[in-house]
Amino acid sequence: MSGPCGQALCGAAESRYNRGSQGSATMVDDGYVNYFEILGVAEQAKPGEVRKTYRRKMKDLVLEIARVEITEERRAHYLLEMAKLNAGLCLLRDVARRNAYWEERNELMGLEQEWREADVKGADTDALRRAFDAKLRDFLSKYVEELMLDAGRDKECVEASHWDAAHERHASRILRHYRQGLHQKILERLPYAEVTPPKIDWDERRRVIAGIVAAKGD
Repeated sequence: MSGPCGQALCGAAESRYNRGSQGSATMVDDGYVNYFEILGVAEQAKPGEVRKTYRRKMKDLVLEIARVEITEERRAHYLLEMAKLNAGLCLLRDVARRNAYWEERNELMGLEQEWREADVKGADTDALRRAFDAKLRDFLSKYVEELMLDAGRDKECVEASHWDAAHERHASRILRHYRQGLHQKILERLPYAEVTPPKIDWDERRRVIAGIVAAKGD
């Protein structure tokens, strides 16, 4: 299910920027959390449809949890899935908030594309990199950890998911790791400048150390 930009690439097995025949960069949305896709609703979904879809998905998830033996790995998985559904409801049922989120997401994706295209042309990208870094950190903090934790305190979410203080304590670390994973996924495809290994004159270093040792001996 695609969001307003008409893309459904967030859950693809492999999503990367590919250079076209003219060397341009093609924009993808892998790593930028997509709540339309998570909740499984279209961009035109009305608040009532968002709520209905959320309740169905959360009910199925709760029933699934009741049928399996809970291990540490499964607990982490289910807490994250619950948190994502809760966040999706809180965000998408509010049209103004939904639109603001999608605008920020598209702006961030556009900034990444601008940076990559400038890099292809060999232009100075330091300002773009710094602007992107700041916006990316803000976006992921706002729409992953903060939103998911806040959603767990929402009355409608609590009633459907039975989320409580114990869930929040366990989820804090899981959500932080999820955010860091998304961040890393995005960073791995970006054109950060490679660090040139330092040139070390080992003979000169030995002479300097030998001189220091000799001086101390005197």
